[in-house]
Amino acid sequence: MTVVGPFGLSVRDQALEADVQTGLSAVEAGLLDATKSEVPFITEAAQHLVHAGGKRFRPLLVMLAAQFGDPHAPGVVPSAVVVELTHLATLYHDDVMDEADVRRGVPSANTRWGNSVAVLTGDFLFARASHILADLGPDAVRIQAEAFERLVTGQILETAGPRDGRDPVEHYLDVLAGKTGSLVAVSCRFGAMMSGAEERIIDVLTQYGERLGVAFQLADDVLDIASDSHESGKSPGTDLREGIPTLPVLHLRAAAEAHGRPEDLDLVALLDGDLGDDERHAEALRRLREHPALEQARLDSVRYAEEARAMLAPLPDCFAKAALQELCDAVVHRAG
Repeated sequence: MTVVGPFGLSVRDQALEADVQTGLSAVEAGLLDATKSEVPFITEAAQHLVHAGGKRFRPLLVMLAAQFGDPHAPGVVPSAVVVELTHLATLYHDDVMDEADVRRGVPSANTRWGNSVAVLTGDFLFARASHILADLGPDAVRIQAEAFERLVTGQILETAGPRDGRDPVEHYLDVLAGKTGSLVAVSCRFGAMMSGAEERIIDVLTQYGERLGVAFQLADDVLDIASDSHESGKSPGTDLREGIPTLPVLHLRAAAEAHGRPEDLDLVALLDGDLGDDERHAEALRRLREHPALEQARLDSVRYAEEARAMLAPLPDCFAKAALQELCDAVVHRAG
């Protein structure tokens, strides 16, 4: 059993291990090539988060999904580079919106160079992803465009908040399906599609990816509160400080509204106050870590991961399927 990829994923087959490792190495080289510019400063900014590392979760899914066809097909590695470039671009933009100081254990691009450079660097990465995508054919361009529309729509809906009368938790889960699930789903779809897998297998893996993506983001929500910066690679409570309503906070608010417990109402009032103050922020983190809402959010992550696992049932038994099943556990294990 060999550990590869993010989260300590174990691969039980030497051939699969070799394919995944070779593929991820090629993706890494492709990322460096795609982020080079004739302008040295642009190269430095564009490669800032590439060099910072990261889980390469989406490229790993491309490689595993490609096992259901020809994993060495020419479009597999470029499609993995496309999804990772797209993901990296969103991180540059997210950090500007969230006013984040740290990303992947290093100063965020907006902290180092300012918001304008961070936004433009994200745009540069989108452009480079589109350039690679154009060589993968019109179907790939359309699929990526649809996913990107869903991603942006999810981000806008998160910013706008739920309309009157809409359950905030349901709204938030819809946001995550677009904001995170869409690109994870495309990772699985591209891997299967570029490898020449059957259409029914492509559909199964796409549905698996969307649910796994939501589980992944919900686990991140828990980590934002429960972890320290060493574990998460960013400042703990970043979403909390910026007033972003992640699932633990939404569950807390629902409990406060439904039951009116004084301790819940007091914590909601604390969250609604100025969390730019370090002491208030630390107090809010401490109390949320002790609140049942955090465990409720963790269980929601587990539920989506189990739904993802169930989607894999129609696939033929193989080492790649076992690895995809193990990812369901690995994604939520990060959150405890």
